[in-house]
Amino acid sequence: MYLDKKCDKSYDSILDHVSRVHFIGIGGSGMCPLAEILLNKGYQVSGSDISDGDTLQRMISRGVPVFMGHKAENIEGAQLIVYTAAVKSDNPELIAAKEKNIPTVERSVMLGIISRRYSKTTAVSGTHGKTTTTAMLSQILIGSGKEPTAVIGGKLPAIGGNSYVGTSDIMVCEACEYVDSFLQITPSVAIILNVDADHLDYFENLDNIKKSFGKFIAQTTDAVIVNGDDENALSCTVDTSLPVITFGFNEKCDYRGVITSQNSVYETFDILHKGEVLCTVTLSVPGVHNVCNALAAAAAAHYLGVPGDEIAKHLHAFQGVHRRFEILGKHGGITVADDFAHHPTEIKAALSAAMGMGFRKVWNVFQPHTFSRTAMLLNDFADALSIVDEAIILEILPVREVNTYNIYNTDLGKKIPGSKCIDTFEQATEYVCENAQPGDLILTMGGGNVYMCANMINDKLSKKYES
Repeated sequence: MYLDKKCDKSYDSILDHVSRVHFIGIGGSGMCPLAEILLNKGYQVSGSDISDGDTLQRMISRGVPVFMGHKAENIEGAQLIVYTAAVKSDNPELIAAKEKNIPTVERSVMLGIISRRYSKTTAVSGTHGKTTTTAMLSQILIGSGKEPTAVIGGKLPAIGGNSYVGTSDIMVCEACEYVDSFLQITPSVAIILNVDADHLDYFENLDNIKKSFGKFIAQTTDAVIVNGDDENALSCTVDTSLPVITFGFNEKCDYRGVITSQNSVYETFDILHKGEVLCTVTLSVPGVHNVCNALAAAAAAHYLGVPGDEIAKHLHAFQGVHRRFEILGKHGGITVADDFAHHPTEIKAALSAAMGMGFRKVWNVFQPHTFSRTAMLLNDFADALSIVDEAIILEILPVREVNTYNIYNTDLGKKIPGSKCIDTFEQATEYVCENAQPGDLILTMGGGNVYMCANMINDKLSKKYES
């Protein structure tokens, strides 16, 4: 249900009065960076989680005490508790904290607290492309010596993780709109990549989404960088008195992209700043949607003082982010890749790029993410997934929902000619590995755990062609 949320600044001074902070769910992609920032600032940090992973091991390697499983005794000695939105009220550590009168704050609130400790916080928002754009901007700023602190929603190979703690007053972070989490941030610069109908289980309609983006812009202090090709995004800026900097492909944009060549995979384009060539960029990641992400990152980097040649160099060096068209392997002429796309607009962009890369056939193994999104955008999903040669639809991942929508993967499959509905990762792996041929691309896709299916396919093909 959509709520008229506001920024909670009541805890802004709490970090001045504590020295030991405990993170419930420290292995989460949004939690680990915050823990790492506080660790670098001299705080004692501990944490707990229910499953292992790269981010958890990153914290352990830095000497952080990490407990597997949630128990009341895990918070012993903590003066502040940070918890993820996934933590329920019956969590034993959360209960113990309240019994001991230890302050507790949700992750998005802590991100807001930390962001206000930097005078130049750039927050990257939008329905699609946040992680890639945040990663691009972070790589430009780090590579050009600006020493930012960065909080990224995915692993950036250039820094070996999803966070970086720099020495300057610049911070770069993702600003997620779901349940209005981004309203906890008061950035100096807000990037609005796009505004689309998503998370309708919360927002209910596009008007509420635009209302929230308008509030996010109202909390921004210095400038707004917005997609000049996106009418929904532009409409959110009409009431602001801040400077509005536009990026995109039309001639009115302050930072305009002009694609000059394409080698069937990667675009080369000029970035024009107010009509003058700022730099020429050749990307190392595919798709016109990534050109748009690069324009946003370039506009923000230039605003923060990075010259054009440095922007071009580090955008070219950018090799992508974990689970964003990530190539996992090539076996017997078959390429296996994985992508996080889970909204029709994202899917269409990624699959359009894939279809233009010269493969014999493109196979898409798609895991729908939440019943509400699948039901509300069913026809849009069907249109996007119909692009590929072979579409396989897995069971819908419930995430936080129960199936009150009476929606199933077969409902989507019926709308996609030639598609196949397969329920399990094992069955999907068997099917594509038996039928894919040299020259094909197998692309798994979804916002859930479909990456496990990608790894299974990659492993099976590796063993098949090794033998």
